[in-house]
Amino acid sequence: MTENNPTRGQLERNLSQRIQSFYANQLGHRPTKVTCQLFDAKLAIVIEDSITQPEQLLIDRGQEKLVEQVRSGLDEAIEPELKQLIEEVLEITVLDLLSDVTLNTGRGGIIAVLSDTPSVRNPDAIPKVKKKTSSKSKSE
Repeated sequence: MTENNPTRGQLERNLSQRIQSFYANQLGHRPTKVTCQLFDAKLAIVIEDSITQPEQLLIDRGQEKLVEQVRSGLDEAIEPELKQLIEEVLEITVLDLLSDVTLNTGRGGIIAVLSDTPSVRNPDAIPKVKKKTSSKSKSE
């Protein structure tokens, strides 16, 4: 069964490519790079060059507040489909998506909170969160 699962790297690369295409299709703008990293039951996504041309025009005209509102609306509009894409690739339910963009660097970040750790061929390659309760129970 594990033999059929992709490796952690394959899963992260596949997701990165799919998210890059998703942004191109939904926003008409292809980010230069999308990096995905699994951490236990969480997924971190870094999107390089995520600012669209209309957003950049507004930034150049000093309209940062408007761009923040537009970006917030765009994030809200694409969230259901992005969530569905992540669930499809990882085969895990996404409980929550948190996202933000830094206008001066054009870099965006998304954290997906997952219902479980995705199944991969090399599960030890996914960093696990250290549980504080385990050290408590040893001292009790």
